[in-house]
Amino acid sequence: MVAIIDYGAGNLMSVSKAICALGSECCISADSERILSSDRIILPGVGAFGDAMEKLEKAGLIETIKTAVSSGKPFLGICLGYQLLFESSSEAPGVRGLSLIPGEVLRIPDAPGLKVPHMGWNSLSYPNEGDLFRGVPEESYVYFVHSYYVRAASRDCVCATTDYGVEIDASVQKDNIYGCQFHPEKSSKTGAKILENFLCMF
Repeated sequence: MVAIIDYGAGNLMSVSKAICALGSECCISADSERILSSDRIILPGVGAFGDAMEKLEKAGLIETIKTAVSSGKPFLGICLGYQLLFESSSEAPGVRGLSLIPGEVLRIPDAPGLKVPHMGWNSLSYPNEGDLFRGVPEESYVYFVHSYYVRAASRDCVCATTDYGVEIDASVQKDNIYGCQFHPEKSSKTGAKILENFLCMF
């Protein structure tokens, strides 16, 4: 069973449909017991960093997430859910993230010819080997929608990057924690393969 955490930050049904299409059972839930009893956990999300952290706190899900990660179960953050894994964001000064991975979230800098938010397909480079990308060729294209990007403190955990006027940490892996800035559930066959790899871990 895959638990998709519902904390009022959207992007739930598209993730659920993608998981079910791969033949796995999933549930959308804000119930701690149900989340912690699942084999794998996904934290999706769209919106603002500070608002999302407030919603997680009000729902009592911050400790649930930390307990889930401590259990060793595969845990995947997607888009905003990925950014929340880190310590802070320039979008919400003074708001502490989940701090599960050292690093910060920064606004994509303005650059000639580049629109913010970044919306569209970009190719991936692999600075380090990542379990999510087994069988996914380098330079594969995935779909992004975001105005802020992750800069991980340690380059060793960065498994995929893309360029959009600045190098963006598109995916990280730290122990049983995985994260994607892009939307695998909206990234066609490449995204399906990435999600399939997540479902097959451990």
